[in-house]
Amino acid sequence: MTHIPRTDVLVVGSGIMGSVVARLLREADPALRLTMVDGGAPIGDAPGLHLHDLDDPDLWSRYNEQVATGIQGMYTGAEVVREVPDHIRDLTPGMFHALAFGEDAEAMPRAALAWNAGGMGVHWTAATPWPAGDEVFDFGDRGRWTADLATARRLLAVTPAAIGPTEVGHLVLDVLRRRYGGIGPYDRVPQPMPMAVTATTEGPLPRTAPGTIFPTLAGGGDPAFTLVTGTLVTSLITEGGRVTGAHLRRVADGHESELLADTVIVCADALRTPQLLYASGIRPRALGTHLNEHAFITARVLLDLDRHGLDLADLPLPRPGEFSTDSLWLPRNGPAQPFHGQIMNRTYVDEGGRPLAHSVGLSLYVPVESRPENRLVFSPTETDLAGLPRIRVEFGYSATDRALIERGLAEVRSLAEEFGPFDPETESALLPPGSSLHLTGTVRAGEADDGTTVCDPDGRVWGHDNLYLAGNGVVPTAMAANVTLTGTVTAIRAARAVAVRHSALAAR
Repeated sequence: MTHIPRTDVLVVGSGIMGSVVARLLREADPALRLTMVDGGAPIGDAPGLHLHDLDDPDLWSRYNEQVATGIQGMYTGAEVVREVPDHIRDLTPGMFHALAFGEDAEAMPRAALAWNAGGMGVHWTAATPWPAGDEVFDFGDRGRWTADLATARRLLAVTPAAIGPTEVGHLVLDVLRRRYGGIGPYDRVPQPMPMAVTATTEGPLPRTAPGTIFPTLAGGGDPAFTLVTGTLVTSLITEGGRVTGAHLRRVADGHESELLADTVIVCADALRTPQLLYASGIRPRALGTHLNEHAFITARVLLDLDRHGLDLADLPLPRPGEFSTDSLWLPRNGPAQPFHGQIMNRTYVDEGGRPLAHSVGLSLYVPVESRPENRLVFSPTETDLAGLPRIRVEFGYSATDRALIERGLAEVRSLAEEFGPFDPETESALLPPGSSLHLTGTVRAGEADDGTTVCDPDGRVWGHDNLYLAGNGVVPTAMAANVTLTGTVTAIRAARAVAVRHSALAAR
């Protein structure tokens, strides 16, 4: 008889959400057997370390060249990769557009998938603004929400003022506070962007990544933890409202196997988590619906030094290893200020390192209505590059969305003109859907199994007592801010619920 391995908890996905789940479960029970499976392979020598911090000059240079654009959809290095390769083995570790995986994603052409150990967590900017107002989903328990958000900040090592403000950064903040300072509460005035970095006195700021959240991921040393990379979870095995394990397929040679599990937590992403559920025959009515992503308006304006009483010698230089001099935040504050602003400033220098000019990089994120019409549709017959059900993306803006986007375009022009001469036709753009990489809602949480949600507030899939979800897809609200900190709350909830479950099982 063939022996089928067993684990206490199977974690699907090795990104930030999976690493948070693994860390909290390990803190709850040092002996709990954890197995984490990811289809991608590591980038560099150690899985789960941020590309910003790798000791590889070529990888470091390529990453920082991409991130310096300030546009998430270009961090992938795959903005021109649209052709589907012959085989998934042909994809090197990195990020690729959903189109390159064979998905029908023209409605969201910049949507991308991480195909590497550590997921998007080795690529992200590390911006961690916190949600407010109707972005919050506390399900009536504000105390627990506040506590979970604090835990998320701790796990991500959030630093309140990581990059700047420099003296020029203070000038930019003064302009922002004059325009927006009286709109919201004291903790949501324009301010430095909180970032998940380790504060250091000099040199580049190390980014939080899966391998720093759960160090065992990168360094090993835990006999009760197993990381399996280069292996796809192709479906979950279900029996009578329970998940008993998973079917696996090794990417390199197609070898198929099974893994039994007492509990499964799927921490893939907003595209592949619902895709895996569909492939497993787990198909609640809301699966894939309410796909959401804020609209992304970007602009860059050269600071008029004369207008602001500055000389070239006054311009700040970035820290070694960082491209921006300031990373600033314009918080969303209800209808009066509905946009999330991310401001990343940069000084341009000549070959000798002397300042030439300073640009203020303005990004406004415009919230988009959460509607069931925006959705993922899974094919019952066609498969993608990974051999999973092919995804068709249906996404568009409502009349309300378009009106708010037009308001955002006018707002970014007005704001840019505060800093210098600005041509909106050449120096700003509404980017294609998917550009922010902040996709949410496709396995949304809710308090009732009413056909509009996929899981309960703890991420437990309706109708299954041991299947949990975590990640940005679980977020049920329309987000304007970057979503990683908020998505981490879903991982904290799922890990807590699973820890309680296993503690109860052990006590029997």
